Amino acid sequence: MELGSMNQYIRSVELHRESISSFDRYPFCLPAVRNLDNLSLHPNVTFIVGENGTGKSTILEAIAVAYGFNPEGGTKNFNFSSMDTHSDLYGCINLVKGVKKPRDGFFLRAESLYNVATNIEELDKGERGPRIINSYGGRSLHEQSHGESFLAIFMNRFGGKGVYILDEPEAALSPSRQMSMISRMHELVGRESQFIIATHSPIIMAYPNSIIYEIKEDIQAVKYEETEHYQIMKAFLSNTQGMLDILME
Repeated sequence: MELGSMNQYIRSVELHRESISSFDRYPFCLPAVRNLDNLSLHPNVTFIVGENGTGKSTILEAIAVAYGFNPEGGTKNFNFSSMDTHSDLYGCINLVKGVKKPRDGFFLRAESLYNVATNIEELDKGERGPRIINSYGGRSLHEQSHGESFLAIFMNRFGGKGVYILDEPEAALSPSRQMSMISRMHELVGRESQFIIATHSPIIMAYPNSIIYEIKEDIQAVKYEETEHYQIMKAFLSNTQGMLDILME
């Protein structure tokens, strides 16, 4: 599937299979990685969805690290590390880039947001010029709830003409905040931004100008209504009591 144009920042992801010594070890043993060849990315929004443990965050992390982001999140200027847990998949993929270069970028992970917030405060202690936190809304991220700090980064730090890679943003956001995220994401797409998002959220993945890759035994492009997440949520909301009766038998 050829989606990319020469004008988008990241056109596709290629797995260098010849550089992998064994597909029996993690993360290469994951079906999603084992069957990965070439993944074309949407110029606006690419979603990677699937059950826990299928490898969607592993693939997303590899894309982010291969692009130059810190494995725990932040901009390309962040180089802190609280624990080295990222896989070496990033060294076995190639990112096919377009001719345009982004002016901005961020790798945002709900699970390591605390570490990003801490690093910002540590950097600001040694800064004599404008504080870094000013570009995040001016208020310490540690003085806000998890969801508030996540949204503060999304609303204030993301400025457009950027590559934004998000790992399970719904972990920090309520349903109404997820809708706010869609609205802001649409604004940023209008400012020449590209998003790559791993998510479980049927709300977030409803964004229309996008492609959804669903991971099962391999990675396939699917329509929104075909995703397992959408079908399960629709079935539950359409017949809540019936579903609860089955679950609690």
